[in-house]
Amino acid sequence: MTKNAPRCIPKEHNGKQYYCSMELALMMVGGKWKPIILWLLGAQGTLRFGELRRLMPNVTQKMLTQQLRELEADGLVLRRAHPQVPPRVEYSLTGRGAGLVPILKELSAWAREIEAEKDATARPDEPAAPAPEGDGSACSGTVRLSRSGGARV
Repeated sequence: MTKNAPRCIPKEHNGKQYYCSMELALMMVGGKWKPIILWLLGAQGTLRFGELRRLMPNVTQKMLTQQLRELEADGLVLRRAHPQVPPRVEYSLTGRGAGLVPILKELSAWAREIEAEKDATARPDEPAAPAPEGDGSACSGTVRLSRSGGARV
C-alpha cells in the first residue's frame, strides 16, 4: 500500500460489515457452494431446486437452501415460486448474477491451466487424466467435491 492509501471505513451490506470491495465480493460469492450454484445457473439457465440438488449431490438440502437464500438476498439469484401443487420453485441469475459468468469462466480457465500443468508433470507411471469433453467452459455433468474441497465435474 502507498502512504496515501485511503483509510478503510467500515461499510455494511445486508447486515454484514466489510471494509473493502474485495471483502464484499467474497462475502457475496465466496464459499464452497455459491460459485458452483452461480456457474450451473449461468451454464444451464433456470433450474428447479431438485435439479440443482441432483447436479450437486454432495451439498445438503439445508446448505443449498441457505446458499440460495443468501444469493437471492444479495441480488444475484432470482427465486420464482409458482403457486401450484406440488410447489414449483425455479432459480435463475439476475442481471447482477449474470455479470459474474465471465469472471467464473476466467476462473474455470485458470483452473484448467493448473490441471494441464499437473497433467504435464505427472510421473510417467501415472495415467494422465482424461481429456474433458467440450471446451470445459460449462459444467455439463454432476459437480462433486474432492476431499480437498475442490469441485469436480
